[in-house]
Amino acid sequence: MKLATWNVNSLAVRLPQLLDWMALHQPDVMVLQETKLTDDKFPAAELAAAGYQSQCHGQRTYNGVALLSRVGATDLQRNIPEFGDEQARVIAGTVGGLRVIGAYFPNGQAPGTEKFEYKMQWLRALRDWLEAEMARHPRLVLMGDFNIAPEDRDVFDPVLWAGQIHCTPEERAHFQRLIGLGMHDAFRLFEQPPKSWSWWDYRNLAFRKNQGLRIDHILVSDALKASVKACSIDKLPRKNERPSDHAPVLAEIDLG
Repeated sequence: MKLATWNVNSLAVRLPQLLDWMALHQPDVMVLQETKLTDDKFPAAELAAAGYQSQCHGQRTYNGVALLSRVGATDLQRNIPEFGDEQARVIAGTVGGLRVIGAYFPNGQAPGTEKFEYKMQWLRALRDWLEAEMARHPRLVLMGDFNIAPEDRDVFDPVLWAGQIHCTPEERAHFQRLIGLGMHDAFRLFEQPPKSWSWWDYRNLAFRKNQGLRIDHILVSDALKASVKACSIDKLPRKNERPSDHAPVLAEIDLG
């Protein structure tokens, strides 16, 4: 099974790029972030024509997530249960016996702000819910835009970014709490090229200079770890005209 995650940063703008990419890579399951569309505007027909069933959870202008799959998803969940949130950030479903959670983690703005505190509350709620989900679904994948660079090697300039949003000790501690539940960073299960990023700022020629962060992740549960055959970041879409500032992340899992 091929899995993929991509923060498309506006599906209305990036739909042709998404369809081209999916035609080339043929993922079985894909999650999207920052669709920035209300559900009535979601391009379900276009994706169906490409062979995918869609589940979406959107809002106007901001946020928005989607779960795409060839066989459809059951047992759907939108947002974190019992965590009151007006922002469309989570969609989960079971696809072929695999529990898939797609998430767009809050940015957090900066330490000490209300948005940072919201991020901390959201991360605590996610961990508690994920623990319960893993008890129900041993074969589980959490993937999306985490807005966290978990280690210094995931940042082009660790000194410059030290203590800044995406790289604060608090955010990295929350990432490790997810790992502590029995999750594994699929990308780090394999030897990877140095300076592997999934996001580059639109400003300051960051992509051309390869000044980025790795903040888009695929985490797999203990039950799936041995089944992961590959994980990579596809930088090519970042070279598109009017690209997303994020690149897709792909993983291959042999479910037997």
